[in-house]
Amino acid sequence: MNRVQITKVCLLSGKIMLESGAETYRVEDTMNRIAHAFGLVNAQSYATPTGIHFSADFADITNFTRIQHRSTDLHKIVEVNRISRDIAAGHLTIDQALNRLADVDQENLTFPYWMQIMAAAFVSGSFSYMFGGDWPDIIPAFLAGGIGYAVMLGAAKLVAISFVAHFVASFVIGLLAILLLAIGLGLNLDKVIIGAVMPLVPGLHITNAVRDLIAGHLVAGVSKGVESILTAFAIGAGIAVVFAF
Repeated sequence: MNRVQITKVCLLSGKIMLESGAETYRVEDTMNRIAHAFGLVNAQSYATPTGIHFSADFADITNFTRIQHRSTDLHKIVEVNRISRDIAAGHLTIDQALNRLADVDQENLTFPYWMQIMAAAFVSGSFSYMFGGDWPDIIPAFLAGGIGYAVMLGAAKLVAISFVAHFVASFVIGLLAILLLAIGLGLNLDKVIIGAVMPLVPGLHITNAVRDLIAGHLVAGVSKGVESILTAFAIGAGIAVVFAF
């Protein structure tokens, strides 16, 4: 079978998964399973958060693809896993697999912005109560969390650095929380702020970092962990600036 086509399928599947927030060990395992299903016995793959290396054999030419953007899209990860299982079962030819992966890569499977904002608002109100807040704290947390998440989405479009977007969003959340309590909405400022910033917390990235470290992928685990720590620091810094003034 054409090694070039197999390499394209493996690299495209890995690229989609990494850009969608998958763990590096899962990416490598999926690529190796696809290559083995198509007849490559000694396929070698190495994934980092910013790039993927793949070769069809130990001494073969190494191919590389760069990962420019990363987000969270579990639906695309599920679709790639479904395609890889179909390949392993022999239900797809190499051309069919490449076409299906290309369709998944080009398709926008994320929820619309208004739905993400509403979900963030409801999550914020729920977390404020779960962390010990009172019933009156749900409304200001709902408003601050939804508006803050909308600000984060808007800032992410204007600035390519995600830390800046999280800093601006947390700053707005802190400011709104203080203003809402000043006009009589809510009782506990700390519970409102904690609930409102929860949609910004990089929980999935922290989990992936730990899972990569446990799986032995030290470079990916440490880099994802540092990225998560910087994001958490940006969120805390935004709130701290509000209290400082």
